[in-house]
Amino acid sequence: MTDKDKKIIHMDQDAFFVSVELKKNPKLIGKPVVVGGNSDRGVVTSCSYEARKFGVHAAMPGRMAKQLCPQAIFVKGNMDDYSKASHEITEIISERVPLFEKASIDEHYIDMTGMDKFFGCMKFASELRQTIIRETGLPISFGLSVNKTVSKIVTNECKPNGEMEIPFPGVRPFLNPLAVYKIPGIGDATHKKLSEMGVRKVQTLAEIPQELMFKILGQHGLGIWQKANGIDLSPVVPYRERKSIGTQTTFENDSMDISKMKAILSGMVTNLTYELRSQQKLTACITVTIRYSNFETVTQQARIPYTALDSFLINKAHDLFKKLYAKRMLLRLIGVKLSHLVSGFEQIGLYHSSEEEYDLYQAMDKVRNHYGIESVVKACIVKRPERDEYGKVIKYNPRKKHLDKQSEEENEPVEERKKSRIRTFINSDLGTATKLDG
Repeated sequence: MTDKDKKIIHMDQDAFFVSVELKKNPKLIGKPVVVGGNSDRGVVTSCSYEARKFGVHAAMPGRMAKQLCPQAIFVKGNMDDYSKASHEITEIISERVPLFEKASIDEHYIDMTGMDKFFGCMKFASELRQTIIRETGLPISFGLSVNKTVSKIVTNECKPNGEMEIPFPGVRPFLNPLAVYKIPGIGDATHKKLSEMGVRKVQTLAEIPQELMFKILGQHGLGIWQKANGIDLSPVVPYRERKSIGTQTTFENDSMDISKMKAILSGMVTNLTYELRSQQKLTACITVTIRYSNFETVTQQARIPYTALDSFLINKAHDLFKKLYAKRMLLRLIGVKLSHLVSGFEQIGLYHSSEEEYDLYQAMDKVRNHYGIESVVKACIVKRPERDEYGKVIKYNPRKKHLDKQSEEENEPVEERKKSRIRTFINSDLGTATKLDG
């Protein structure tokens, strides 16, 4: 089936968090409202269209937002309210369409391909939008076109509180005059590179030879070239709500080395939170499990504010472990589970982070995406000296250790050696390597 036969709807809430706050407090309607960023080191999570007129936008440092719009009203926000509203919208959609994808806490893709034989897709989408507005009291916009990328761009162009259809023959005429930064996936660095090349409009980008785009920007260049030409083969992925993620490990030898346990916990949490951020999700509950050598298993859990940040969750995991490990007995297993998951890290993940921390996590994840998850690790995860069952450090022969290490390095694959060299570094984007507590 070609793109010209497809009918994909992209539905997106208008300034979602702000809209929920306006529903709770109608006195804020028509005023420049900012969710988050109310401290000097905080980051803007969402802002009203009145605030956007002053240049305020999401992920902006709170202090900058205050400078641009001194009259802005800052609201702390409530993730439970946003999650509940998101669930209500998803329920409405799920009751009316057979195939949809929940892309984030406030946006959905709906595949209506073939349904135009029975009723008009534009009419259906418009009625669905009105139903959502009527039942939730929240504004929403949608774009209808031939694939996910074009539909998303259409939605962004008709916001706020709008709806628009771009059929197959109109895709290129619609895209060509747009600024290149309106293509999803073009961030600041790519936009700067394209501007230096004199590429400012989508049409100019679409006319660049594929080979040249690949030479300049690699695989990413090919991806944005396809989007500029209205090409997107990605399917609408059926929505299945994932309730939790977790991991556990059984030790080769039972242990009572507390520092070792904490290091393992830190590594587990780091991997799980990276997975959360990769899936644009957050957690509101963490559970730690331990199993003693006599197979007695105990667990402890804690409800927490929605987050996907390593530092916060590692400390919480250590606290739970301290409460759990009440007996001076050998342990054979330790595990961590994150549950009560919701979508939307890009928006909500800013709550507990300062501007610097948010930038740091973005940079670390960028390196992990490129070099693998172990390319950046916290100091607390680095292997500690081995201890015996009584907690004493096992002594070793430095000369033997050196020879063993030299032998290992000689047999180590080149790729692994390359990874180890970058393991203590984060990214040139940060200027210098940065340490994280925990």
